[in-house]
Amino acid sequence: MQKIPGCVALVTGANRGLGKSYCEGLLRAGATKVYAAARDASTVRFEDPRVMPLRLDVTVENEIRAAAEACKDVTLLINNAGVLRNSPMLADMAEAAARHEMETNFFGTLAMVQSFAPVLKDNGGGTIVNVLSVASWFANPFFATYCASKAAAEALTDAIRMQLRSQGTHVVGVYAGYIDTDMVAHVVHAKTSPRQVVERSLEGVESGRDRVFADSRSVEIEASLRTDRDAFYAELQRRWDDAHSK
Repeated sequence: MQKIPGCVALVTGANRGLGKSYCEGLLRAGATKVYAAARDASTVRFEDPRVMPLRLDVTVENEIRAAAEACKDVTLLINNAGVLRNSPMLADMAEAAARHEMETNFFGTLAMVQSFAPVLKDNGGGTIVNVLSVASWFANPFFATYCASKAAAEALTDAIRMQLRSQGTHVVGVYAGYIDTDMVAHVVHAKTSPRQVVERSLEGVESGRDRVFADSRSVEIEASLRTDRDAFYAELQRRWDDAHSK
């Protein structure tokens, strides 16, 4: 199983929010090196010399290939980069929103895995962490295109877990509700601290878990969907109807 002390990690979307928190958590836990990847590497600011800013847009194939070539010592890949467009499925902007979210949340993750799986194999197997969401499990009509992209990312995660097991690579899916970052600054519901998500993620990596429920909301939603999916969707329908009855 992967140990965080001594590991070499690469975190996408590392310049702010949850990605920055992953970098900080890895440093606290004793990582030897952290490649902090962002579309603009100049926005990555850490005082710790173990952090290596890396220019990387997960929707640009050439940049992914260059990163895999430059970072051949990676043993832990954290696919954190993601976008949320807050689009219902039949909104005027839905197609553009869905394409944007799929390009980053699904195709970007797939491309990173394809390029870095051989790197991890050469380094003994290692671990891939895909930051998913409770939105992977159901269709919330208020941001349905995002749910579609995260459902696709969950299918990807389950598939590569089976495919990469033979090379000794552990694949972890991380699930949480609203996380207190800029992405959901507009949301008024309770939010989980990024630090908690990171700590539970790294604990899951070290303990060999395939799925990490990073907050109480993920535990509650998983249980609701498992025990009474119809009631869960009836509540979503009620909220949607209430919001559009005026």
